Amino acid sequence: MSAPAREIGELLKKHRLTLGTVESATGGLISHLVTSISGSSEYYLGSVISYSNELKIKLAGVNKETLEKHGAVSSQAAREMAEGGRKTLGVDICIADTGIAGPSGATVDKPVGLFYLGLSHRDGTDTRRHLFQGNREQNKEQAAGAALGWVLEYLKQL
Repeated sequence: MSAPAREIGELLKKHRLTLGTVESATGGLISHLVTSISGSSEYYLGSVISYSNELKIKLAGVNKETLEKHGAVSSQAAREMAEGGRKTLGVDICIADTGIAGPSGATVDKPVGLFYLGLSHRDGTDTRRHLFQGNREQNKEQAAGAALGWVLEYLKQL
């Protein structure tokens, strides 16, 4: 998975942009992959790992009302995490994730493997919904891969 991270780094340097992450269900995996590339300190400023709702509110800028109405695993929370992270971390681009890695935590409406990603950048903020079919580790890896893939997709169209 270091190939996308390497290409992301090259494109961030080329465009003189910075990246940050707000991670929940991936628990820092996206940050790990990005910082596995030598020289990543040139473009990667840091992350917020907001596993709890309290930290989503305090550090990631998620509104309490959003969590009460839609839950932590929602497109609305992912959007606010990405936007809040972009502001908090002072980065050009912020990727965020929230999801249910499993094997527990599922509800009728939110199955194991459900993840929402948020991507905030100068042109706005978007979200994507993913439903992965794996065990806990596989779901986290797939979510991190999808997040990096989305950042790469965004950078390639600049």
